[in-house]
Amino acid sequence: MPHILLVCTGNICRSPMAEALLRRRLENEGYVDWIVESAGTWTDDGKPASLFAVQLMAANSFDLSSHRSQRISRARMEAADLILVMTQNHAEALRMEFPAHAHKVFLVSEMENGSRVDVDDPYGGTPEDYQVCFDTLSRMLDAGFDRILALASGNALARTSPTVEE
Repeated sequence: MPHILLVCTGNICRSPMAEALLRRRLENEGYVDWIVESAGTWTDDGKPASLFAVQLMAANSFDLSSHRSQRISRARMEAADLILVMTQNHAEALRMEFPAHAHKVFLVSEMENGSRVDVDDPYGGTPEDYQVCFDTLSRMLDAGFDRILALASGNALARTSPTVEE
């Protein structure tokens, strides 16, 4: 089963929102056995999602109340078939720290139309900033859904296929 990891900085705003959005879209399309998780590049394990993220997601029928942050790790990078990040800095940091997995790292914006656009961090901002982030992530994940499926499926197949010895 394909495994997708969404990554931001603190794993308390953008990536948990994206995780919930993508998980629901996959389930609605019948991909119920796919794994969707999120992590942060600069966080401590166990922090709850930000209050505005929890409130906004609840207003849109998503529950982030049990979300707890988790730091990116080698094991999480290895387990993931596709790693979607929020900013070019996240992509660069992960590719440098985990070069063996660099081929799996993409910006969320690249799924939509191939562009390399950062998703702004709403942390410390207003509820309106969170709404903009939610709308941006929704648009990018919906528009890029077919590419997400193709990349995650292809990498999962490559991961699980036996290699041919010559």
